[in-house]
Amino acid sequence: MNLLRKLNCLFHYYPKSAPFSSLISSFTTHQLTLTTFPPDPQIVLTTLCSNGQLKEALIEMAARGLEMKFESYDMLLNACIKKRAFREGQRVHAHMIKTRYLAPVYLRNRLIIFYSKCDSLREARNVLDEMPEKNVVSWTAMISAYSQRGFATEALDLFLAMLRSVTEPNEFTFATVLSSCTGTFGFELGRQIHSLIIKRTLDTHIFVGSSLLDMYAKARRIHEAREVFKSLPERDVVSCTAIISGYAQLGLDAEALELFRRLNLEGMSSNYVTYASVLTALSGLAALDLGKQVHNHVLRCKLPFYVVLQNSLIDMYSKCGNLIYSRRIFDNMPERTVISWNAMLVGYSKHGMGREVVELYKLMRYENKIKPDSVTLLGVLSGCSHGGMENVGLEIFEEMVNGKDGVEPDIEHYGCVVDLLGRAGRVEEAFEFIKKMPFEPTAALWGSLLGACRVHSNIDIGEFVGHRLLEIEPENAGNYVILSNLYASTGRWEDVRMVRDLMLKKAVKKEPGRSWIELDQTLHSFHASDRSHPRREEVFTKTKELSIKFKEAGYVPDLSCVLHDVDEEQKEKILLGHSEKLALTFGLISTSDRAPLRVIKNLRICVDCHNFAKFVSKIYMREVYLRDKNRFHHISMGVCSCGDYW
Repeated sequence: MNLLRKLNCLFHYYPKSAPFSSLISSFTTHQLTLTTFPPDPQIVLTTLCSNGQLKEALIEMAARGLEMKFESYDMLLNACIKKRAFREGQRVHAHMIKTRYLAPVYLRNRLIIFYSKCDSLREARNVLDEMPEKNVVSWTAMISAYSQRGFATEALDLFLAMLRSVTEPNEFTFATVLSSCTGTFGFELGRQIHSLIIKRTLDTHIFVGSSLLDMYAKARRIHEAREVFKSLPERDVVSCTAIISGYAQLGLDAEALELFRRLNLEGMSSNYVTYASVLTALSGLAALDLGKQVHNHVLRCKLPFYVVLQNSLIDMYSKCGNLIYSRRIFDNMPERTVISWNAMLVGYSKHGMGREVVELYKLMRYENKIKPDSVTLLGVLSGCSHGGMENVGLEIFEEMVNGKDGVEPDIEHYGCVVDLLGRAGRVEEAFEFIKKMPFEPTAALWGSLLGACRVHSNIDIGEFVGHRLLEIEPENAGNYVILSNLYASTGRWEDVRMVRDLMLKKAVKKEPGRSWIELDQTLHSFHASDRSHPRREEVFTKTKELSIKFKEAGYVPDLSCVLHDVDEEQKEKILLGHSEKLALTFGLISTSDRAPLRVIKNLRICVDCHNFAKFVSKIYMREVYLRDKNRFHHISMGVCSCGDYW
């Protein structure tokens, strides 16, 4: 009946004719015998693969046996690559072997790509090694697989083997292998590869150029990276992003921002990776207003909010002192990675908000969608340390040791415990903890204990630790400074001079204190006793006035922060020249009433400047945000978020 309906439709659609009418008449009066033709096997396989019916496609492959040809294998492999269907792809490969099909180079290359996509690098390498003939795609595909998964040594070894073969690398090979040129050995090899690239006149190729500048930037050779960037005849978003990211990753935040502005004026198109790099630079500068502008620009451009961009926004806002915005972005994320959780946890930790750190960590465990990693636990332990929650921190560390989260504690986690005990004044306990550690103590760990000895005036342990540090890191000026601080706090000026003389003898120089404040999208920089700022006289005069005014309100200069053996009047004068005081004073005289003040310092803020900032906040009704080398201080109405515990 179905066939009859179809014929009737045809009859009504086409003009009536004698033959067609006769056919209908014949069909209605006689039984019709129809011959059905088998469907084209290639069409069947194409339909199954396009519909994602791999199981049925493999049944069809098995049924066809030796009749399988190039097009069919290619179609099946592409479907397996698309779905990363490892078992199904293995069956296709096995079928080739069993039927003794002599696969051309192209199909063997597809097998390498298939196994690579399925993270089966050993099988991919076996395919490459068994190839009777290889082309540039074969070598490049395998090198790329190693590079993308962090097997730099294997990638470089394979590239050297390629150079010994008859196959010449092309621009894609060079661009791929350069990403594996990391570390001392890798960088030296990368420089040699650069020479080879120049000889083959491929240095102006956009992919190769981008990889070259990325290699130099990661090796902290930003000037070489900039030269490569300048030599590119044309620049795309990848190369522009790579050079901006290079500056930002090296902490050259102002340079990264300036380059972004200039390239933007030149018509550079930006993607989400570009903005993530710019946000990294703004985080380093604590430039909140500019960060908000970038955020608004991203929203206006309707860029896809990839997780990496949202993570950068969380980090930027937390480092600029606006944890409310950070948490808002975090809470509204449709999906979070472990980096998202870590960014928020570290943000709370740096602000000394230990309770919030622990609550967020509990939420992470409760949701149980993302497993904590090593960085997560570092953030939690650091938050407990900065927040004065040593008992909670010790409990969490004990859980780590017992394997609760599946993260084995390493030297950095042990360092957090030492810092936690030291900050809590449990210096002797921290010293004993170091002795019992399963690791050899690092300079950073000893340095943490030395700082605790300085704060809690434990001269006996501090002297031992200080001299141990001078043996391990004789070039680190910070160790000499803290040890001399320790001696100065107990009036041992002869020992202070001895340490200072040792610094001079070894030509060790202390990094000078420097502070920044952003006003009207311009960064103003101040050094200790700075005389370079255009408004220096006005700033110095106002700082003295503030000191007198604050003394009337109860401020007492902490002269122990001055290391020099001079009289009290001179010590107080030295304190007034500290860079963070100058930056705060400049902010007061340059902004409207009750406007918040945001200051960054390259070193740890001293106790006296911290007290000074609290009086600025209390008397002038200002929100003060101070970010130093280790943490963030949010001071409101004279009360700091750190609880005077840092």
